[in-house]
Amino acid sequence: MLRPRIIPSLLLHDKGLVKTLNFKTPKYVGDPINAVRIFNEKEVDELAFFDIDATVLNKEPDYILIEKLANQSRMPLCYGGGVKTVEQAQKIFGLGIEKIALSSAGIQTPKLVTQIADRVGSQSVIVVLDIKKKLLGGYEIYTHNGKKSTGINPIKFAKELEALGAGEIIINSIDQDGVMKGYDMNLIDKIAETISIPLTVLGGAGSLSDIEKVIEKNGVIGVAAGSLFVFKGPYKAVLINYPTQIEKNKIFKINNSGNTE
Repeated sequence: MLRPRIIPSLLLHDKGLVKTLNFKTPKYVGDPINAVRIFNEKEVDELAFFDIDATVLNKEPDYILIEKLANQSRMPLCYGGGVKTVEQAQKIFGLGIEKIALSSAGIQTPKLVTQIADRVGSQSVIVVLDIKKKLLGGYEIYTHNGKKSTGINPIKFAKELEALGAGEIIINSIDQDGVMKGYDMNLIDKIAETISIPLTVLGGAGSLSDIEKVIEKNGVIGVAAGSLFVFKGPYKAVLINYPTQIEKNKIFKINNSGNTE
């Protein structure tokens, strides 16, 4: 039976892990390899790494670091950052990554989504949409760590990406990033109503109840978070954490016998 996924989302910057606030002021939170080892012990559903330097600095993906992450991981890994060609994607898959996340390249060159999906299968091709509210209402996709506006409507574009062969869409709210006051439920509703492929949401989780709220309303969905899984307490002390199986069962509305309540 398919179940929702709870996914730590980790940002790579200068070979370390950072957390941002509204895509700005990256704060160092630790070593990526050590983080993978800790999340292994916590038996996470899936782990996502996004290199926030690669596209902005026009660099290739850091294949050495990617291979180290894949070798350490005992869970499915998603990687995004700097992927611009089918050949780069294939090299990353060859290192042991299960999913490639396209962002700027997939938005600027949508045919790349189709090309990679044709080569490796749609289920392995994810497109990340970094989205910001417009002043007069509606939403817009941004690229390059939220610095470049595209004028693209994310709701319409998500449907186009599905037709192009994307296997999953990740919607990341720039306005909610690091704020820890809950997800943009209106944005989630609009995208979820538009596509039939898997959807993962990111940006805003401040508690497990925020995750529970999304799952209660949307069912089988990926719910990702950054700050929630690397900070603890009101002063945001750095401490990697993840819900226990009992906590996850509560979120998923599963009783102790394994049945849905």
